[in-house]
Amino acid sequence: MSVWLPTAPCTPDACVEPAPAVVAATRAVLRLAAVAVLVLAGIALSPLGRRIPAEWIGRWCRAVVRAIGVRASITGAVAPDGGLLLVANHVSWLDIPLLTAVRPARMLGKTEIRRWPVAGALAARGGTLFIERDRLRALPGTVAVIADALRTGSAVAAFPEGSTWCGRAHGRFHRAVFQAALDAGVPVQPVCLRYRLKDGGTGTAAAFVGEDTLLASLWRVARTRGLVAEVQVRPLIPPDTHPDRRALATAAQPITPAPTWAHAALANDRG
Repeated sequence: MSVWLPTAPCTPDACVEPAPAVVAATRAVLRLAAVAVLVLAGIALSPLGRRIPAEWIGRWCRAVVRAIGVRASITGAVAPDGGLLLVANHVSWLDIPLLTAVRPARMLGKTEIRRWPVAGALAARGGTLFIERDRLRALPGTVAVIADALRTGSAVAAFPEGSTWCGRAHGRFHRAVFQAALDAGVPVQPVCLRYRLKDGGTGTAAAFVGEDTLLASLWRVARTRGLVAEVQVRPLIPPDTHPDRRALATAAQPITPAPTWAHAALANDRG
């Protein structure tokens, strides 16, 4: 394990509950087809890069989320321009279009994503900053690359937990990425992501954890009825307000992490 590669105790069997209400399989297939059309359209337009207005990118991301049957509720305002480190807790692959809907940003992603079919090409064309999570020696260079991107006025989005959690429990923000914000002298924008069902209870259908496959996760989300993604943009943390990356990471943590033993107890209760 490294500072880039922490582990979460969440697994599909222990954490992901069956949706209390599902849509017909035919409707789920139509949802996935709509998502596929939107993703292919995004790939076709991706060579235009920064010439695509940010508003259009945000609308496309919201359309992807809505196409698979998830309603997004976004509250709060993000800094509209300038260098910015956008950080959020990590639950699902849905987090990526949701964060991009808040403000288009260069995502921080693992190098393995580059090899994914379709998604890898889209991520690379979108300016994703790929990191080698299992090489500690690469850490200083990676921090420097992120800081350089921030200095140019770009927004960089990261999930400092380093791993996806189920939404019932949350990990602690790791400090490494915050050093880039300190070095570049840019603010940090924390975002809190939560997935709930129509009745208000926490929904785990969106969780993409453990050995879960992307295909299985896509199908589960497409079948779930009434899934809502709540995106809460928290107050901006200006530069030079915290002395070091540890304090900055603590201040940016949008949700209090759950102790590992508490999460294990929850899993045992479900079992």
